Amino acid sequence: MKNIIPFKKDVIFKTNLSEITSISLENTLNLKDDTISGDFIISGDYKVTDKSTSVEPFNLNIPFEIVLDDRFETSKATIDIDDFYYEIVNNNVLSVSIDVLVDHLQEKPLIEMEELVDVTPVRTVLDLEEEEMENSVEERCVEEEDTLPKRNVENIEEKINSIFSNGTFNDEVYVTYNVFIIRDGDTLDSIMEKYNVTQDELEKYNDLSNLKLGDKLIIPNCYEGN
Repeated sequence: MKNIIPFKKDVIFKTNLSEITSISLENTLNLKDDTISGDFIISGDYKVTDKSTSVEPFNLNIPFEIVLDDRFETSKATIDIDDFYYEIVNNNVLSVSIDVLVDHLQEKPLIEMEELVDVTPVRTVLDLEEEEMENSVEERCVEEEDTLPKRNVENIEEKINSIFSNGTFNDEVYVTYNVFIIRDGDTLDSIMEKYNVTQDELEKYNDLSNLKLGDKLIIPNCYEGN
């Protein structure tokens, strides 16, 4: 993949600038990580007036730096000058335009992954309340065993067993989520339809007030064990 980065700079001369008689462009650009930086070195000769028989030399060092979009893989990228042109403005300004060519860019693949957040069974508030209730009832039964009639003790135990035997609590709850990167053409409605979620469920994990291209949405799923 190729990418053209346009660059423009106006250089003010201290003297009159009538004509550029020669000009050349070199550069010290290099790519490190995702940043292109270095200098444009422009040199040549110019005439102060149209009637001048002599020329004056000039040499310009113009710094350049730009950070590439992080959606590109740049490990194999190369840098070159695609085009260079100039014009004289108001008899003392040299306006230069440089097109920087970045070649062999590779777009990183779109990643939609389902990650296991937690494999530990979730202990809910209800689980804790059950445990506390069970312990409390067992302690009370032990303390009052000598004073309660045997029938009352048996009735209490039957009620306890009935309460917990009728409960339908899952042993394990696994929470997973999809990481979705918004691309051109995606809408909130299309995303909700694709993953069968509601806007309320998305708002628990995301700020939906200002979505834009490249944003990442966390889309939850919940799987309950038997």
